[in-house]
Amino acid sequence: MKTYYYVLASQRFLLEEEPLEEVLKERTRHYHEQEKEIDFWLVKQPAFLEAPQMAQVKQACPQPAVAIISTNPQFITWLKLRLEFVKTGEFQAPSEGIVDPLASLASVA
Repeated sequence: MKTYYYVLASQRFLLEEEPLEEVLKERTRHYHEQEKEIDFWLVKQPAFLEAPQMAQVKQACPQPAVAIISTNPQFITWLKLRLEFVKTGEFQAPSEGIVDPLASLASVA
C-alpha cells in the first residue's frame, strides 16, 4: 500500500475561483526542469470520498468536489498554504475501501 495525500475543495472554488491552472502549469514546468516524475493528479469527484472511512471528509466538503492527489506530502502542504480554503488529508491505497486512489465518479462527456 502507498500513502496518498490530497487537497480537497468544491469544484467551483478550486476550478473557477482559484488560479489553479496556472499553479499546476508552473509546478509541471518545475518538475520537468528538475527531471522529476509527475507525482500529482487532479481528480474531479474523487471516488476515494465514497470509502466508509472518508464519510466525515465528504460531508465537510461542498459537492461536487475536486481533489489534487499526490504521493508528495510537501507538495500538498505547499498547495494548502497557497490555496488556504481547502481541506487536506491522506489515505492508504489500494485498500478494501479505496481500490483505485485516482478513480473519479465524474461521467465522461
